[in-house]
Amino acid sequence: MSKTILVVDDQSSVRQLLQEYLTEQGYRVLTTTDGQNALYLARHENPDLILLDIMMPRMDGYQFLRQFRQERQTPVIIITAREEETDAVLGLDLGADDYIIKPFRMRELAARIRAILRRQEGHPHRQETLRAGGIVLDEGTHTVTVKEQPVSLTPLEFDLLATLMRSPGRVYTRAELIEMLADSGFAGIDTTLNVHVRNLRLKIEPDPKNPRYIETIFGVGYRFRKQQD
Repeated sequence: MSKTILVVDDQSSVRQLLQEYLTEQGYRVLTTTDGQNALYLARHENPDLILLDIMMPRMDGYQFLRQFRQERQTPVIIITAREEETDAVLGLDLGADDYIIKPFRMRELAARIRAILRRQEGHPHRQETLRAGGIVLDEGTHTVTVKEQPVSLTPLEFDLLATLMRSPGRVYTRAELIEMLADSGFAGIDTTLNVHVRNLRLKIEPDPKNPRYIETIFGVGYRFRKQQD
């Protein structure tokens, strides 16, 4: 069955271009002009991925993300003409998985979409259950609990946590993590990786300002601390 992509953009030329190209790539494509209509379509059509513009009437992309992330963890790629880094970082803070700046190359966008959808299908060869310090990460069911309480992670946050938990005590440079997460559809830079780490800490750490699990090694990268269960 074809994967469904929801395109949310108030520019008709962008919607038409994406619909035609992605349909040719074999996707089922839905389009709408604002976040309010996008919420309705997302709830009723269950898209596999959402391409989301930021500046739109009625309900903008930020407002959409704030509400949608309370309900579902469907992957979201922000598409925006704004080049300011703070705009992209805010979108990541609100739960977006990635962003791409207009004008973008269609092949690059298609590659990111394919990578993220592959990640959504999981890694058949990885069915581990990772446990450390009260965190249980089950790759088979793609679930995480902290102190037996379920935690809702975005797909990229899940892969990031799994990567760190597989080798507790090992220091990963930011470049290593970016390269390892590329198979998960991540095409970001140091700054965006830092945002995902911060968001992950907010969800799993008892005190995100004094992390127990994910430790920053200044000037190098991150590691998952060895835990005393």
